[in-house]
Amino acid sequence: AKTSVYLLTATGGAALAYDSFNSTTDFPSTFLNGVVRSSRAIFSITSCVVDYKYSLHGLSPSSDDYGGALSEIHQRSADRILKLCDANKGFYVKAGQFVAAMRQVPKEYSSTLSSLQDQAVPCNFEAVKEVILKSLGKDLSEIFLSFDEQPVAAASIAQVHHAFLKDNQEVAVKVQYPGLEYQMKFDLETMALLSRSVAWLFPGYRFEWLVSEFTKTIASELDFIQEAKNSERAANNFKKNKMIRIPRVYWDLTSRQVLTMQFCEGHKVNDLKFMNQMGISPLEVAKALVDVFAEMIFVHGFLHGDPHPGNILVSSEKNGVSLVILDHGIYKQLSEDFRKNYCQLWEALIILDSEKIQQLGENFGVGKYARYFPVIFTGRTINSKSLLGRGMSSEEKKHLKEELKSIKMEDISSFMESLPPDFLTILRTDGLLRSLISKLDAPQRIRLLSYAKFALRGLSAEANSESGGGYF
Repeated sequence: AKTSVYLLTATGGAALAYDSFNSTTDFPSTFLNGVVRSSRAIFSITSCVVDYKYSLHGLSPSSDDYGGALSEIHQRSADRILKLCDANKGFYVKAGQFVAAMRQVPKEYSSTLSSLQDQAVPCNFEAVKEVILKSLGKDLSEIFLSFDEQPVAAASIAQVHHAFLKDNQEVAVKVQYPGLEYQMKFDLETMALLSRSVAWLFPGYRFEWLVSEFTKTIASELDFIQEAKNSERAANNFKKNKMIRIPRVYWDLTSRQVLTMQFCEGHKVNDLKFMNQMGISPLEVAKALVDVFAEMIFVHGFLHGDPHPGNILVSSEKNGVSLVILDHGIYKQLSEDFRKNYCQLWEALIILDSEKIQQLGENFGVGKYARYFPVIFTGRTINSKSLLGRGMSSEEKKHLKEELKSIKMEDISSFMESLPPDFLTILRTDGLLRSLISKLDAPQRIRLLSYAKFALRGLSAEANSESGGGYF
């Protein structure tokens, strides 16, 4: 086991060293930093895989000992990855957040890595000024009447500052951290190397699908011009919905690394204390939130892929309550075929048409694994007699538990690899929405009912139409 770890670390360091030498002129500092980060990642992740492989050796998957041992390994591995993300920061924090949002990972991972959502160290203000000067060609004093040095929000790749323009317009300025393009290249190459090496050493543990999806996601998020375009398109889709607010973009002060937009007041969507003080119903907020994202999925086919609490604000205004949707860097344009098939899948899930579910599973490329769609999305088995939103009976839970004992890591890898990229984005967004619903103390049934409503609308002549009125 140790030999495998050392072999991977040495191979990874050599491969990345060669690539770095050929791709940057700032060799000493960037190279050494990259090798340290990469070696730390390779050692940590490979240690997790070795732990799984050898700790479970000789245990029968159907035994109680296996289940207990597996949960313990999940927790040990999640703790290792959390320490890795804390140490490497940057894209590793983003990757940890990405994994935490996937409901298809064990709960030990999602609960442990969810703490990364609020972790970010602001960048030095001098570096922020330098990015703005290089990107916009002007010094802060030439553009802004005032610019708050302390960021109002900081994330893994950028931070946001409150400012006033010369004409006294209030704006939010999102500034990307310097040096991210190269760091992204180095970190993503490490993750790709890791996934290939792990799959080579342990064929049942294949994570290329996760790295591939994360790579596509993070690459688009670094382009603020694309984020601005996504923002305007989403605003247009909801222009008739008076309770949805999306900040207006100031194009003359926007570049790939700087995004200037309208400043919008509000509190995080999971701030129950604020809602109670203002007399706002958390249940109604949850319903409105789910309706907005269901409409994106089933009707528009243009989906915001990162609905965590920091990206959605609740604002109490003269005209009532509004939802402010921020951070439009991660979007997915669903193909029309996928959108229609996904609408049909939900129609089949509502009435539990097992034959249709299996047929759609073939369309999605998952074959026999389609039988688990009802469990994944509605909490019912494919042969359940329970009503939508009522969960499973004790007998169904017992039968499912026995059935899942035969599922191996190889099966999970095969299932995730076979899913189309659009489906992976749906699963991630759905996981984040479920988490928000729980934080708002609302029943998960509202999500099922909203999905059912918009799936049917997506199949009707109203599909692709603009959003209607508000929800309060």
